[in-house]
Amino acid sequence: MRRAVLRLVLVTGLLAGPAAVLCGTGIFVNGAELKPETVQALQQVYPTTVAPGRYWYDALSGAWGVEGQPIAGQLMPGLNLGGTLKAEASRGDSGVFINGRQIQRGEKAYLEMLCQTPVRPARYWIMANGIGGYEGLPASFNLAQCPGLAQGGGGGRSSSRTWCEGSHCTTTSVLGYISTSR
Repeated sequence: MRRAVLRLVLVTGLLAGPAAVLCGTGIFVNGAELKPETVQALQQVYPTTVAPGRYWYDALSGAWGVEGQPIAGQLMPGLNLGGTLKAEASRGDSGVFINGRQIQRGEKAYLEMLCQTPVRPARYWIMANGIGGYEGLPASFNLAQCPGLAQGGGGGRSSSRTWCEGSHCTTTSVLGYISTSR
């Protein structure tokens, strides 16, 4: 009887503690652990291994990062990953909230440099393409048109730019920058 109950607990994931780690992925997004099938689907779309850890994800913009840290990259928006994005997800202290997450001072400074204008403390919404506005109001800006972004070859503004030096690549976009090694 005890074995049957233990097997039921392990299979259903109801046990918290060391035994639960055997069944879980160890990958938490916005406080909720991802299911193995969700991790597999992510790894099919993004051919990289997702390391166990704690992450935040902004479903409106696609921005993501490690809990307590600023933006680390951008995925497709609208993915059903984890729980609800929390204001303190990246331990921001700037007074600027984007899609509910308070950004860090460095992220605010990056946006000010990119757009060459001060970003006042307020609550904003921003979509993956850089279009955004104040919470509850219609769109009032487009980060893809900020003067700090590189010009595209066709005369219009590009929303991202990538350059590589040896095995190290850096991508800048409307939501931040990403450094990777090949």
